[in-house]
Amino acid sequence: METVEKLSGFVLQGGRMKRVQRRENMKTALTIAGSDSSGGAGIQADLKTMTAHGVYGMSAVTALTAQNTTGVQAVLEVTPEFLGQQLDSVFTDIRPDAVKIGMISSRALMEVIADKLQEYRAEHIVLDPVMVSTSGARLMAEDAVHILQERLFPLAQVITPNIPETEVLTGMRIQNAADMEDAVRQLADQYPCAILCKGGHRINDANDLLFEAGTAIWIEGRRIDNPNTHGTGCTLSSAIASNLAKGMCLEEAVRSAKQYLSGALAAQLNLGSGAGPMNHAFALGSKQL
Repeated sequence: METVEKLSGFVLQGGRMKRVQRRENMKTALTIAGSDSSGGAGIQADLKTMTAHGVYGMSAVTALTAQNTTGVQAVLEVTPEFLGQQLDSVFTDIRPDAVKIGMISSRALMEVIADKLQEYRAEHIVLDPVMVSTSGARLMAEDAVHILQERLFPLAQVITPNIPETEVLTGMRIQNAADMEDAVRQLADQYPCAILCKGGHRINDANDLLFEAGTAIWIEGRRIDNPNTHGTGCTLSSAIASNLAKGMCLEEAVRSAKQYLSGALAAQLNLGSGAGPMNHAFALGSKQL
C-alpha cells in the first residue's frame, strides 16, 4: 500500500512528490480598477480592504496613475487586450467569489469587462460608477456612461453611486432625503440591480439609501471629523464585495462595510500634504508580525 502524506499542497505517493489542487476555506474577491501610486484609493485601497476582511484579493488593473494626496499627475491606460488577458488569468485559475469594479476611463475597456464577466458568469458584482470627482468635475465621457449603463449595470448585484453620480444617472437635482428616494426608485425602474445611493455629499450627513427588491432601506452612518477621506468610495465598495464573498446578504454586507469605513476614518491617519488616505489596517492595532 502506498503511503500518502499531505505536505502543504503536495502529496507523497510511491516515493514521488505530486502537487495537488486544494481549495482553502478563504473566500476570494477581484478588483477591476486603476492603480493609485500613493496607495490611498483604487487597486491598493481595494486589496488592503479585502485583506482586512479576511478575503484573498486579486486585481485586474485598468490604468496606472502617478498620483499623491495633492492630485493626479499622469494616467497610463492599459490596452483592452491586456485587460482581457488579466481577467482570463484570474478567472481560469482562482475564481473570485465576488467582483468589485471601480473607475473605468474608456468604453473599450468597459466592453472587455462586460464580455469577460458574462463569459465567466461572474457573481456578486459591486459596481462603483466613478463619474464625478469630489469637486464636481465629470470624469467620464457621455458615450462611456451609456456603455456603463447598457452593459455593466445589468450584470451588477449592486451599484454604489454618490449624490452627484446619481444626479448624472437620473438627470434629477437631489436636495433632500425625499429626492434621494425618488432618484433610487427611478434607477430601480431602469436597471435590475440594487442601488446604494451614498450620502455625505450635501445631504443626510453619512446616511446611505439602499434600494433592493422594491424596498428602500436607510442605513445610518456616523459623520467622522476627518479631512483625510481619499479612497472612501473605493474602500466601501470593496468592503461590500468582500462581505458578499463571505456569504452575507446585501443589507448585512452594506451595514458591515459602513462600520469598517467609519473605523478606518476614525483612526485619524494623517499622511501627505493634501487629502490623505485612511487607515485600512486600523483593526490590526499595534500588533507586530
